[in-house]
Amino acid sequence: MSSAFHVYFGPEALAAAPKVRPIGPSDCFSALSEGFDDFLAMPTYPAFVGLFYAVAGIALVAMSSFASALHLIFPLAAGFALIGPFVAIGLYEMSRRRERGLAVRGRDAFAVLRSPALPSILAFGLILLMIFAAWIFAAELIYVWLYGPNPPAAALPFLTDVLTTGRGWLLIIVGGLVGFCFAALALCISVVSFPLMLDRDFGLVPALEASLRVTRANPLAVALWGLIVAAALILGSAPLFLGLAIVMPVLGHATWRLYRRAIERDPAHEVAVELPRSEAFVESPLLRPLWIFLDCLEAMRRKGRI
Repeated sequence: MSSAFHVYFGPEALAAAPKVRPIGPSDCFSALSEGFDDFLAMPTYPAFVGLFYAVAGIALVAMSSFASALHLIFPLAAGFALIGPFVAIGLYEMSRRRERGLAVRGRDAFAVLRSPALPSILAFGLILLMIFAAWIFAAELIYVWLYGPNPPAAALPFLTDVLTTGRGWLLIIVGGLVGFCFAALALCISVVSFPLMLDRDFGLVPALEASLRVTRANPLAVALWGLIVAAALILGSAPLFLGLAIVMPVLGHATWRLYRRAIERDPAHEVAVELPRSEAFVESPLLRPLWIFLDCLEAMRRKGRI
């Protein structure tokens, strides 16, 4: 088991910090274009991973409805993007392998489970989860402040009230401003954190510092990237979250490409792509149906059927 020191600072805590490159709007759009190219080159697996987001989004709406928490549907959907950089970690691995000219299979997305930086990645994911929980708590407080402790009884009357009354617009404005603060915080600390941990086995603290340095050095580019992500998520969420099956994989691959543009490469400290396989992991009976499914999709893709 990795030590706490490794989790927080990585194996080379005293090594030089990664060099941050200046990036501009063109780099953001180029990263998005390259991410889309990754998506097209690996169409089956990103869609498969992206469907997880779509199903999860629909499940969030269903759970909120059954729990009489209709007022939290939008905060849940918007806040789900806060933990997206963590859930997309498998997509970073796929893009990392493709940029090195390696063949990419569906199961390669799960190679992160063998990454030496996995404890640091999980710790950072927990931080994003805490930010997500804080955002939901704040959204609940805002609703109670304006509407009282009783949840809305039905969706249509509540939606009508929100869009046609003063307190409804106040809810939208205040909620939007508070949500923006949470989103900006998550973006600043995670814009390159997860790709950096995966690529170089960085600990949580230096990875967070690197993201903050990228943000300070390139505030306009990072802000534009946040707007691109927000706009894409809104478009993907519109048709019952089904568009996220495409949007989220593209954004995941594009995040890796943006990381490559924002952080100067250091091959001497990069983790080898082909890590030693754990046969117990690869041949686990619990995961064998997933491997069979992904291998079948790969065979069908090669034959041009999907």
